[in-house]
Amino acid sequence: MEKENIAVGLDIGTTKIVAMIGKKNEYGKLEILGVGKSKSLGVARGVVNNITQTIQSIQQAIHEAENNSGYKIKDVVVGIAGQHIRSIQHTDYISRHNPEEVIGGDDIQLLIDQVNKLAMLPGEEIIHVLPQEFKIDGQSEIKEPIGMYGGRLESSFHVVVGQASSIRNVGRCIQSSGIELSGLTLEPLASADAVLSQEEKEAGVALIDIGGGTTDLAIFKDGIIRHTAVIPFGGNVITDDIKEGCSIIEKQAELLKVKFGSAWPGENKDNEIVSIPGLRGREPKEISLKNLSKIIHARVVEIVDQVFTEVKAYGHEDPRKKLIAGIVLTGGGAQLKHIKQLVEYITGMDTRIGYPNEHLAGNSDEEISSPLYATAVGLVMKSIENNSQSAIRLDAVVEPKVVAYRAPVIQSPVYEIPEKVDEEEEQNSNEKHNSTVNRIQRNFFDRYVDKIKDFLDNAE
Repeated sequence: MEKENIAVGLDIGTTKIVAMIGKKNEYGKLEILGVGKSKSLGVARGVVNNITQTIQSIQQAIHEAENNSGYKIKDVVVGIAGQHIRSIQHTDYISRHNPEEVIGGDDIQLLIDQVNKLAMLPGEEIIHVLPQEFKIDGQSEIKEPIGMYGGRLESSFHVVVGQASSIRNVGRCIQSSGIELSGLTLEPLASADAVLSQEEKEAGVALIDIGGGTTDLAIFKDGIIRHTAVIPFGGNVITDDIKEGCSIIEKQAELLKVKFGSAWPGENKDNEIVSIPGLRGREPKEISLKNLSKIIHARVVEIVDQVFTEVKAYGHEDPRKKLIAGIVLTGGGAQLKHIKQLVEYITGMDTRIGYPNEHLAGNSDEEISSPLYATAVGLVMKSIENNSQSAIRLDAVVEPKVVAYRAPVIQSPVYEIPEKVDEEEEQNSNEKHNSTVNRIQRNFFDRYVDKIKDFLDNAE
């Protein structure tokens, strides 16, 4: 029987934490086996600010996903976001010792490792080093240099940088939840994998992921990531404005936004009113839907303006950098009524709502196809790329437990020593095998995850 490659993604958001378990079916589509969702209590604007509450929320989401799927989660790929994320463009080169040999993966890895040594601001660390276009001996616009000849290998890089402490806090929460961290990825890149087609990435597209605490941006052109940014505003600030403007509690403000909210004030008539129950027997409040949409409109315009400033910073008005596919909106905020029309009006660019259903199997739950789950679906896809067994069947977990509990009663402690030796031998054997494979396959980012694990282990 062929071994199942079960992948797990964990989206730690400001409003919700989603654990998603999936696998690829025979048609290459993503089949979702189970989803767990919990309210995110310890995260603000994409950054952990309460370790204990975040651990509890993660455990709740993990437990629900395990119950729904019948699988026990071992490790997860986690998304990184937050206002501490920034990106820079950098160009670097290496001179090869033997130009008569063809360029291989080791040469590109050497170049990436060199970029990795760039001096950052205090407390910052490089998260992603993403090669863009290569240049060999002055010949530019090379997308795949492997197999070519040349003495000087040069490349432009998109380097994503973040606060080391924020990343390690996420690692600590994962480890304390009883699971391992198998990979980290920037959330807008995960969302892009889930909702963008290769044609859109080639033509030029800006992905805007409007989450609860942050709005993430990823710009692609010629199939290559060109610009990323995280804006520290999201759906929560809209809810806060409604709460203050209408003098109601947060729960009521969120319901108003979701059920009756619109980003376009002209859509509501003056006489359209919704009644909100009063607290503890107080008189109900009557709120005009026109006023509600004015409050929402003002804040959405502010968010879109900030994102559009980033798009302009990329230089989309340059004919060579034109984003022909326009804008794709995703995330929970993309479900707001008339937001597509407002974004088109402000930016003058074609806009569509991005759903992650293109990569999902046909029998997937309709709820999972919502823009709300775009990042989680993208993280599961990243986990599949790692080709790791991130979860095992719960019935497969039960049997070893029986043996483990029975062994100390029946067997003498003397037998514990050979078991340890066997474990060490097996570990050494695995390490030798892994080091050979990893030397070829692992990029800097995998090693960065190991650095975080070492840091967490030493911190204990």
